[in-house]
Amino acid sequence: MNIKSLLLGSAAALVAVSGARAADAIVIAEPEPVEYVRVCDVYGSGYFYIPGTETCLRIGGYVRYQAAGGDLWERSTVEHKDGSAGQTWDKYARLSLQTWTGTETELGTLRTFTETRFTWGNGGTSGPAIFPDGNGNLVPGGSNGYDGTSVSLNFAWVELGGFRVGKDESAFATFLDYAGGVIADDMIGFAPYDTNLISYTFNGGNGFSALVALETGSDDSFGHDYSIDSYVPHVVAGAKFTQGWGSVGLVGGYDSIHEAWSVKARLDVKATDSLTFFVMAGYGDDSADEVVGRDAAGNLLVATTGANFYKPWGGEWAIWGGMTAQVSDKAAVNVQLAYDDSEAFAAAANVAYELVPGFKVTPEVNYYDNGAGDDAFGGIVRFQRSF
Repeated sequence: MNIKSLLLGSAAALVAVSGARAADAIVIAEPEPVEYVRVCDVYGSGYFYIPGTETCLRIGGYVRYQAAGGDLWERSTVEHKDGSAGQTWDKYARLSLQTWTGTETELGTLRTFTETRFTWGNGGTSGPAIFPDGNGNLVPGGSNGYDGTSVSLNFAWVELGGFRVGKDESAFATFLDYAGGVIADDMIGFAPYDTNLISYTFNGGNGFSALVALETGSDDSFGHDYSIDSYVPHVVAGAKFTQGWGSVGLVGGYDSIHEAWSVKARLDVKATDSLTFFVMAGYGDDSADEVVGRDAAGNLLVATTGANFYKPWGGEWAIWGGMTAQVSDKAAVNVQLAYDDSEAFAAAANVAYELVPGFKVTPEVNYYDNGAGDDAFGGIVRFQRSF
């Protein structure tokens, strides 16, 4: 009996040892390390590091719905029942997708910015012929002119240090900033927009900055072709001084096609933490010649049209002024007035109200007189969710 017990005990011990060794042979794989997205606070809020790189990326944009009406903005229609002429709202909806990147290099900060806009409008014909085209001709109004779906690449530039190349808006518009805080800030135009450019901006570190840009130009909505037709670019140059009280600046543009020039000066004053004012004046060459067609023999017809890429206002000069008052944590009141050499006058006022963080509702009223006996009122309401 003792021998039998000993044999059974030995067998059990061998089984236990072999089982333990089998269990030790099982290896559980370690989980792969996960690289979580890291916040990048070098360039402001909203940036994060692209995994595996030292490049910071921010993705943003806005969703907007806007409706405009009144004699100034309404669209002409044909009534379905009897075929008579009618009017309706001028509306559009838009998705804007924007990206920013930033990387520190031995040559300075490497940045990019892009914006692509997807817009759908209600179509139809723009409102009454009240707007001057810079040559004294009246052309249809309308705030948008969107008919169906449109896609536009509004920005796509690369910047290293102060050197920038790509698709941008003209430095004649951006260097001194746009006009006021109203929606219809360019009823009297203050600058051209779309262009490819090569530019350099110098920042002195004491509030002084200077810029020079070479631009290709683009067509405008009045039928003028301002895209360069040779290797000679348009040229923009400017200087600005910014301090806690506000800023003062000067910018000039030279249209190489029509050999015409324009200048703008701007003063911004911060009266209090909640009240700011601006005034901006422009003067430009209004005697440029332009090819307007051919005669019966095929000869080119040249007329003095005043065409000038950097002078979208009527006549030689124009002035804009306005204010922004932050009346509460959620509401800001914006007012802007403008007048030009063709005796056109424009006025706009709105209340930009942030209903909740990131969502702003802006009702606005507008008035325009083209200086030739035609005037009109209108109104706009904009809903915008920015992210």
